[in-house]
Amino acid sequence: MGLLEKLATQVLIGDGAMGTLLYEQGVDQCFEEVNVTNPEIILSAHQRYIEAGADVIQTNTYAANALKLEKYGLETQVSEINKKAVQIAKTAATDKVFVLGTVGGIRRFQLEEWSLEEIEKAFSEQVDALLSEGVDGLLLETFYDLEEAKMAVRLVKTKTSIPIIINLSLGEVGVMNRGISITNAFDQLTALGANVVGLNCRTGPFHMLRSFETIPLREDVYFSAYPNASLPDYRDGRVFYQSNAEYFKAMGEKFIEQGIRLLGGCCGTTPEHIKAFAEVRQNVRPVTSKVIRPLIEFKEATQIRSKQTPLPEIVKKRKSVIVELDPPKKLSTKKFMDGAQALKNAGVDAVTMADNSLASPRVDNLALGAMIKQQIGVRPLVHITCRDRNLIGLQSHLMGLHALGIDDVLAITGDPTKIGDFPGATSVYDVSSFQLISFIKQLNEGISFSGKELGQKANFSIGAAFNPNVRHVDKAVKRMEKKIESGADYFMTQPIYSVEQIETLASETKHIDKPIYIGIMPLTGTRNAEFLHNEVPGIKLTDEIRAAMAACGEDREASTREGIAIAKSLIDATLAHFNGIYLITPFLRYEITVELTKYIESKKLMIQGQR
Repeated sequence: MGLLEKLATQVLIGDGAMGTLLYEQGVDQCFEEVNVTNPEIILSAHQRYIEAGADVIQTNTYAANALKLEKYGLETQVSEINKKAVQIAKTAATDKVFVLGTVGGIRRFQLEEWSLEEIEKAFSEQVDALLSEGVDGLLLETFYDLEEAKMAVRLVKTKTSIPIIINLSLGEVGVMNRGISITNAFDQLTALGANVVGLNCRTGPFHMLRSFETIPLREDVYFSAYPNASLPDYRDGRVFYQSNAEYFKAMGEKFIEQGIRLLGGCCGTTPEHIKAFAEVRQNVRPVTSKVIRPLIEFKEATQIRSKQTPLPEIVKKRKSVIVELDPPKKLSTKKFMDGAQALKNAGVDAVTMADNSLASPRVDNLALGAMIKQQIGVRPLVHITCRDRNLIGLQSHLMGLHALGIDDVLAITGDPTKIGDFPGATSVYDVSSFQLISFIKQLNEGISFSGKELGQKANFSIGAAFNPNVRHVDKAVKRMEKKIESGADYFMTQPIYSVEQIETLASETKHIDKPIYIGIMPLTGTRNAEFLHNEVPGIKLTDEIRAAMAACGEDREASTREGIAIAKSLIDATLAHFNGIYLITPFLRYEITVELTKYIESKKLMIQGQR
């Protein structure tokens, strides 16, 4: 009798975590490599689970694909590792236990680490190796990304007719990343040909059970559940899970009541947990009906906050100027606040603040944004880098901005830490700027990064960075288009120091319907000019500008006048083609950008008069 035939009439028990057992025995190498280097320890693990009552075991091949094995220099051994894993599992199973070939999901939140095409190629190689050894089914597990999961099911369906089990992993009860309901996800996977759909990893029994309570039973597919032992604890550099087999026994019956036909364990589970599930299975029968417990319906809460015209709408309608003030490196904020007041008086549309620029710690721009909004009444535009915060910190930061009524943000990658004050500091980069833009857009739909309803919608206008100082502007424009697809509402460029470059940019971006603020940073001297040209990534000066600044020598006043004159010529060129100007204040010398703001205002009046 085949796997699906047995699932039609009974609950089957799967195995538990392989990594947990290996970890306990001191294995500190690639777990999948152990199939080849120490097959006896893998065989023993399988046998322990079978003795505990497992009807279904999975091969030790969760990460046995070329993309993951490359980390260990094993990418050429995909076939050997997978085939050996099946052979070991079948030796343990004899003819009494089903063997599933395991393929682990690759994508997490870092969707751009590998393309779907690269992942499909890796999956294809791994699946071919597993199928060649005669597995009873394929277990696709720990898929966080629905598109990757769908691709995997489609791929397997082209190669075999054996049963396909696919387990998704959830960030929140009942929903996947990007707010996709688990019921919807299961429907899509079933339509593609999955025979068993379910959940594994990420959560313990309590939250996983809550997700299944929201899902109606189906006649065309069976359900599986592989919960973690518990929520993980972290002590002395190691991850620990509760040893709670008795709890699993109590929860096992509840899983079966929700329609689970294949019940196993994931991270932290041991033969003791599987034995507890097996004991429950002896006394219950599969259910054919259940009561659905719906998720709490999302209702947008009333927001008591003043509405303001989004920056993208302002710059579409008229000439607009925003000015960057660097948050101070020292604790005093007086000069910064004085600068913000002066810029407001000059008529800027927003004051924008970098997020620890050049990887050096500064006063937090969220705090400064709240201060200038509340105390001065000027609009803050806050930069957010991917460098300094993980996904938890990024969402928390954005939720704080929303709570403060700060709706204008610029999503950027962030300078590498090695150039800053703490070169040994960790760069997080959980996501790219593209993904951060997409996630912020998701907050605007009232959905958290993990897919959970947030109770109300955010209202962020999302700026994106654009670097025109490259050899091939057309490629940079393609990157801009990709950011628009991710959800960017407008763009702010790196400083430009060439009239010709502004004109070229106008031509190359004429098809772009999103506003562009052209970056202009006044020079303060020849040393400043040479530093920017030679050492700061993404900034290049023309020979003429460098020569003009050099001619001023060490004369501070002459250098300032020349820097302002150059900036004004660039402003003139920008106003002929673009509505947005992004002034970058050098060294908190806000009197320079105040003068340039007033110059822009006078040019705006002149242009209106000519009309």
